[in-house]
Amino acid sequence: MPDILRLTQVIEPEASALGFELVRVKMTGSGDERTLQIMAEDPATGQLVVDQCAALSRAVSDRIDAIEEAGEVLVEGAYNLEVSSPGIDRPLTRAKDYANWAGHEVKIALAGTADRADDRRRLRGELLGIEGDMVTVEDSKSGRVTVPLAQIHSAQLVFTDKLLAASRPLDMSGVDDLEETPEEEEVQD
Repeated sequence: MPDILRLTQVIEPEASALGFELVRVKMTGSGDERTLQIMAEDPATGQLVVDQCAALSRAVSDRIDAIEEAGEVLVEGAYNLEVSSPGIDRPLTRAKDYANWAGHEVKIALAGTADRADDRRRLRGELLGIEGDMVTVEDSKSGRVTVPLAQIHSAQLVFTDKLLAASRPLDMSGVDDLEETPEEEEVQD
């Protein structure tokens, strides 16, 4: 498995140089079906449009190629590179995400339950916010629960009408210019 921290160190400056904030770097899949997923956003809009995704993809690809040509292997073997906007039901990966999206429904998977009396590994309910490094959720089953940010394995907003209303309209510019590859056309048939 590639070193995600090292990949983030390589990718973040490329995103920053384009004026974007990195939301998440993740490797999914196995064997020849692996994908290096990069989520980023334009701080002005909270999203990336197609042209911005393409620009970040090219910059990251060129940077990874240059590092690997110099002798450091960042990702062993073949993989696909996927650059995207975080979307409406976005993952929460940074402390500021927990502050910015307070008041919305969230689902959280905890990394462990050793210090929790109720042994719950999953929370779902209204995100109340973050104070210091402590995230508070009004869980639908347990009531108000506060957990350390470091104990959160993953968190994601839940798509609701309230979230949709609070989200900025998506910019779809460039989508009509996309061309399908023969493989994509076969899947849709």
